[in-house]
Amino acid sequence: MARGEISLSAGFGRLYNGAVTKVRDDSLDVFRGATVAAMILVNNPGTWAHLYAPLAHADWHGWTITDLVFPFFLFAVGNALALTTSASQKVSDAEFRRRWLQRTLLIFGIGLLLNAWPRVLWGDIDALRVMGVLQRIALCWAIAALVIRAGGVRAALGTAVVLLVGYWLACIAWGRGADPYSLEGFFGTHLDRWVLGETHLYRGEGVPFDPEGLGSTLPAVAQVLLGYVVAAYWLPRRETSGATLQWVGLGAALVVLGLVGSLIMPINKKIWTSTYVLLTTGLATITLVATWQLLRQHAASRGTPPGCVRRGFTAFGRNALLIFALSGLIPRTLALIRIEEADSTQSIGLLPWTYAEFFSPSFTDPRMSSLAYALATLAVYWFIAAALHRRGWYFKA
Repeated sequence: MARGEISLSAGFGRLYNGAVTKVRDDSLDVFRGATVAAMILVNNPGTWAHLYAPLAHADWHGWTITDLVFPFFLFAVGNALALTTSASQKVSDAEFRRRWLQRTLLIFGIGLLLNAWPRVLWGDIDALRVMGVLQRIALCWAIAALVIRAGGVRAALGTAVVLLVGYWLACIAWGRGADPYSLEGFFGTHLDRWVLGETHLYRGEGVPFDPEGLGSTLPAVAQVLLGYVVAAYWLPRRETSGATLQWVGLGAALVVLGLVGSLIMPINKKIWTSTYVLLTTGLATITLVATWQLLRQHAASRGTPPGCVRRGFTAFGRNALLIFALSGLIPRTLALIRIEEADSTQSIGLLPWTYAEFFSPSFTDPRMSSLAYALATLAVYWFIAAALHRRGWYFKA
């Protein structure tokens, strides 16, 4: 089969032969790929009961390295918009609306399908969770694309500021009880229960509450818009003298602004506070610029980072949505395979059995065995991404 892109938005089997149709940038691909790799790593431990502290989310307020992963990906979604804006501006309004709706529904639908699988096999969808990671990505991309289409960089920056300030004010004005940033005080908790229904929300906090809910999606849109603004300004200017230090300085300023702002609005991933957006956007900006600088030095000296690392992250980045979707679909599918435990009438899924039989006994520290399993899982998806990359097969929503 010829090299090219399989466009999911045009149908799962359609292949565009020849050169890749989208503008590419190595640093953005590597940055996005490293983010996807991190998402797979932190989402697939051997056991959630034993994690190294940096690989666990903050319980509520505060942040860990793991809490940087999802906002970095949304930031990368905005970066990608900066590469495709000039081309999308040339299409007619009718064509833009068709592509926009198609892409939004496809990504949202894949996320909904992952939530439904495999319970849909036996009709158990009464308590189907509506929102999720891919659903948030779909909504954030959709709103950001409309804003950028309407007004470009200025509109994107202005809308991001309005969303962040407006969200802060909404939390104060519509919050309940003494603490508007608590689980029950957060206005978004009650908005989701009212709009989506309690039975269709995530219950990881012990009560109906969705960390990818409707209310907290608004500042997440700002994250995508800021990712677009950073890339739109930085990409054409990054070769100029002093540009690296300037953009690292900008990223550091956003980090400081987020930390200072946390004195009045705490940093919190689960309700995606405005200060969390500032902090993570600043760190993402620094990381993106550093990634580009490392790749630039590597191209000049053929030294570090190793080419295999670059190729591995690029493979993830070029098929980011597909690999992430597979990382959710494959474990759910393998859970259908049940293995009876010795001396017991109970059965467990194939993956928990694999961890218990091969990884858990191999290390004295259960945190290390849990991490080893996560790394092995990551290696499996790297193999899939690398195989697709070698053949030039890129699935684009």
